[in-house]
Amino acid sequence: MKKSLPLPSLARPLALVGVALFFALKEPSFLGARNLTQLFIEFSIVGTLALGMFLIILTGNIDLSVGSGVGLIGGLAAVLITQHDFPAALGLTVALGAALGLWTLMGALIVRQHIPSFIITLGGLLIFKGLFWLVIQNSTVNVARGDEDNLYSLLTTYYLPHTVGLGLAIAGTAAAALLAWRGRAARLAAGLPGPTLLRTLGAPLAGGLLLVAVAVVCNRFRGVPLPLLILGVVTLAVFYLSRHTPFGRHLYAIGGNEDAARLSGIEVEKVLIGAFALMGVAVAVTGFMLTAYSGASTTTVGELMELDAIAACVIGGTALRGGRGSVWGVLFGALIMTALLNGMTLIAVAPELKFIARGAVLAVAVWLDVRFSAAGR
Repeated sequence: MKKSLPLPSLARPLALVGVALFFALKEPSFLGARNLTQLFIEFSIVGTLALGMFLIILTGNIDLSVGSGVGLIGGLAAVLITQHDFPAALGLTVALGAALGLWTLMGALIVRQHIPSFIITLGGLLIFKGLFWLVIQNSTVNVARGDEDNLYSLLTTYYLPHTVGLGLAIAGTAAAALLAWRGRAARLAAGLPGPTLLRTLGAPLAGGLLLVAVAVVCNRFRGVPLPLLILGVVTLAVFYLSRHTPFGRHLYAIGGNEDAARLSGIEVEKVLIGAFALMGVAVAVTGFMLTAYSGASTTTVGELMELDAIAACVIGGTALRGGRGSVWGVLFGALIMTALLNGMTLIAVAPELKFIARGAVLAVAVWLDVRFSAAGR
């Protein structure tokens, strides 16, 4: 039996460094505080959607409807707030409820009617795109009434005070370290082998230093943007859910072998519906941030974002067959995709070349996933 040949641990960091160096040489402002802060906002948007996609792909399924869904839910909130005088909080809540209902319904259709997720979500892509255009009437709908800011418009225009940003970076480090410590303690208490203390705390502490560095860079512009805080909350929630709850372990088990998961007593249908419901929440949050970042809901909001989310997962080491992947890998993949898109925009790459680059990255990522999966069998 061949030994598994995992993607070398340095491949993703080297790819990110290579992308950053290329664009920094082409345009020095790429590494400026202003552009990096905007890049972190874009990263937060892509990363949030990718983390939702991660939960779906872990089970061996896929969701092609999320890009259209991002536009639909963001547009629905914008219409409710600016055209129907809903308070911003209520408009966002109603749109979130709509996303939760739609994705729960898709999950139920997939598991109870035994229809492949590819087909149902492909249909969802077209339906949601049509509904999106109907909701906004093929026009541009601003996220604020005139010059009046509201909670919706502030999602991507509010920056944390400098001391708060640094404090949250430290708090996030402590939370990640605590989760890692609890995971190790649980394994040892169950009589299972656990990682060394250095390995347990090394990654959270390294991540903490990175968070502090990000806060310092953002503080050189306006401060840590609110979307980065939202991504941090989503990341901790998904990490805890996937690594420290029975639900998360069931996701991995279903992706590894669905039949074996059923035989072991896992309620596969409930878990899969739950995963799609959480995808709906991720779509809503992403839709709110992306629409707010754009300043208005237009027919192009969310276009092809499903491919960026899938590419981020696969680049990050999540197996398309399911059963393998990590939150941190997904974030790294999202950061690589975001840096690529941000850099191409900064140096004014033609739109057609952007499409080619995104497609090439996705194709290479899937090829690597297939290659390493085959080598591990």
